[in-house]
Amino acid sequence: MQKKVYLCTKIKCENSKMEKCENYIDAHRERFMDEWASLIRIPSVSCQAEHKADMVRCAERWRELLLEAGCQKAEVLPSAGNPFVYAEYNSQFSTLNSQFSTLNSQLPTVLVYAHYDVMPVEPLDQWLSDPWEPSIRDGRLYARGADDDKGQAMIQAKAFEYMVKTGQLRCNVKFIFEGEEEIGSPSLEAFLEEHKELLKADIILVSDTSMIGKETPSITTGLRGLAYWQIEVDGPNRDLHSGHFGGAVKNPVNALCEMLAQIVDKDGRITIPGFYDDVLPIPEEERAMIAQIPFSQEKYNTAIDVDDVFGEKGYSTLERNSCRPSFDICGIWGGYTGEGSKTVLPSKAFAKVSCRLVANQDHEKISQAFINYLQTIKPNGVRLTVTPMHGGQGYVCPIDIPAYKAAEKGFEIAFGKRPLAARRGGSIPIIAAFEQILGCKTILMGFGLEQNAIHSPNESMDLEVWQKGIVAVSEFYKSFAQ
Repeated sequence: MQKKVYLCTKIKCENSKMEKCENYIDAHRERFMDEWASLIRIPSVSCQAEHKADMVRCAERWRELLLEAGCQKAEVLPSAGNPFVYAEYNSQFSTLNSQFSTLNSQLPTVLVYAHYDVMPVEPLDQWLSDPWEPSIRDGRLYARGADDDKGQAMIQAKAFEYMVKTGQLRCNVKFIFEGEEEIGSPSLEAFLEEHKELLKADIILVSDTSMIGKETPSITTGLRGLAYWQIEVDGPNRDLHSGHFGGAVKNPVNALCEMLAQIVDKDGRITIPGFYDDVLPIPEEERAMIAQIPFSQEKYNTAIDVDDVFGEKGYSTLERNSCRPSFDICGIWGGYTGEGSKTVLPSKAFAKVSCRLVANQDHEKISQAFINYLQTIKPNGVRLTVTPMHGGQGYVCPIDIPAYKAAEKGFEIAFGKRPLAARRGGSIPIIAAFEQILGCKTILMGFGLEQNAIHSPNESMDLEVWQKGIVAVSEFYKSFAQ
């Protein structure tokens, strides 16, 4: 018998505007937690082929939950990869038809995006509890997907449910949940093109980002883009004896390290020719706003256990990790790495590398520039293959549009203070695709915290923030409909 998960403490509402939503959450708390747990127990790891059936199971479970939340129609739709979940609520109709209805065009339409796939759980020995069985400790729910993105998607689903069940929703709502976000959303753009009319909306709402802090709510207004490659360096036709051949034959691992060491200079600048051509300077007004964000360099260093930081000269840490591009070696391997010693000159070397890009940089242009640059600095004696893997554009959201103002009001009511507008350093490549294909902006109402440790062992979600997130999204709907 599966273990039920309960929210261990009742969160007291201090703002009378929350009371009705708070009461709804209290009345349905056990069910909310059970439904959240039912999703977490499905190991929907998109990058591992052994979980292919789990992807379908998770999509089907979301279809059930969205229908139960109040959607009149929901389907699991096929794609070139993992299936999509589509659901809709038409404020004008309340009966279920065999065909998707045409939504009331006089009402605004919100498209809610989320993803149901998660990252692998390895290394398992670093988890303090089963990653596929939710565990509550110190006001947090621990599990893979607790935050990214099953927890945040549940915020959206439960805010929608509250608005529908209490008769307050005055706009049309569509849901599109995918199962490939963690592997770069390879099927999404084709799906958007194929279903452009079905997904037509006035604004897109996403909860897959984070806030500055629990006491400092914020709305993400910018995301960095991404370019990602795998590099292969080939040398001799087999591993060689390092005593017989060392010093006479070019070592592919040495060659790879030589090339990668040239990508970033001593001032933190990326040396790829033309890399900065389209990078826009950070406006002074925005730099002043970033300077107001509560931040301690000492605490930052302590939290990640480093004695110093490094980045592009002339910029602060917060500017470097959100408004400026970066280059990183994500993995590198070759030769013998087993127990003991083996004196070989490896025949091959590999690396996976990425660039975080900023708005206005084109990831395809940067990808080709990187490939061209590596070819120019490749040493003789080895062969080079660079394979682009995935990428996406950066994104900036204006803060004066009605949907942003509605989100801002929702945060202010739920958290008791006006949220800061802040760019974030991560990438969600599909956000730019939404704008390019569907022609509308995205509001990033994220409720994650740095300590939630997404993608890492012991991922978690702060339950107080989770509940406030439901309130914030509910208030968004009320303000946006006006």
